[in-house]
Amino acid sequence: MRLLTTGTIRTRSSQPFGHQHRPLLHTVVRRYSNTASVIGNPDPSERYHRTVKLPDGRTLTWAEAGSPTGFPCFMLHGFPGSRIEARGFEDIGRRHNPNRRPLDWPADLRYLARHLDLKRYSVLGGSGGGPHACTYILACDYAIPPDELSSVDLLCSAAPWEAGTRDVLWSARLGSMASTYCPSLTARLLDLLLGMSKRFMASDTGKKLIDGIAVKGAATASKEIPEAEKHPEAVAALREQLLRIFLEPFAQGSRGFVQEAYILTHPYGFHLEDVQFERKVKIWHGTKDTNSPIRMVRYMKERLPHCELYELEGETHFTIRKYLEEVVVKLVEKR
Repeated sequence: MRLLTTGTIRTRSSQPFGHQHRPLLHTVVRRYSNTASVIGNPDPSERYHRTVKLPDGRTLTWAEAGSPTGFPCFMLHGFPGSRIEARGFEDIGRRHNPNRRPLDWPADLRYLARHLDLKRYSVLGGSGGGPHACTYILACDYAIPPDELSSVDLLCSAAPWEAGTRDVLWSARLGSMASTYCPSLTARLLDLLLGMSKRFMASDTGKKLIDGIAVKGAATASKEIPEAEKHPEAVAALREQLLRIFLEPFAQGSRGFVQEAYILTHPYGFHLEDVQFERKVKIWHGTKDTNSPIRMVRYMKERLPHCELYELEGETHFTIRKYLEEVVVKLVEKR
């Protein structure tokens, strides 16, 4: 029996998240066999056990891994080896799309809306989700029926860096540079720090710190903590909730975080002036927001057609949460 494995590895562009339009890897593993048919199927996945008849009567058995729409690459497996080795390429092939842009988001969101059988809906873009919400409006011009999107609002939205970065936090500038020039190293360092943070938060000192954050967060939102929530069991439950909020963005590692930092601090791939929507787009933003300075948001407001900016005096990126209910209620009222 002659064994061959064939696979295809897609190389990355010179830019960390360059202008490529297919997922990272599509692997096909092939095996030549002298038998007329394959007996048994040790792997339950159909993708790892596919066959085709060759002109001379032999059966070619092959496996496929990675993204079905990725650039194809044949991988020849080693000796001894088989097509099942393709399993090792599955995660590589489906890992974060290196060329993802805000403009890619509307198709994903609309697919979810259709899956849920939603005929009409609103979109609220919060913080880094603001630019993605703008792309959804833009998509109405060519891919989404206008009557499907009821309303769009932005809450403490990120703003384009083309507005100038003189009042941007140094940490944000550092993050942009790191995601641009050394994304892989940055992701590895963040993964290391994340592991250290998990161990710290499991300690008594870490638990006390998280409990303090919860109390401070309630005070920031102008909420009085009920007596029932002060019991040890309730405090522990709240602590677990905060930990999930903190850790979930890194559930698949830090690479997605680094990629998003790159996306939000580089040109979005569209002009704000091109975002046309027949209804008003409302932006709710705190004047003391240091994560997304109000000056940059005003720049965005001037360029977004049919846009209203509500400047919330003295509010920051985090204290603005007290207005969340008001924002959501007014957003869905426009349906």
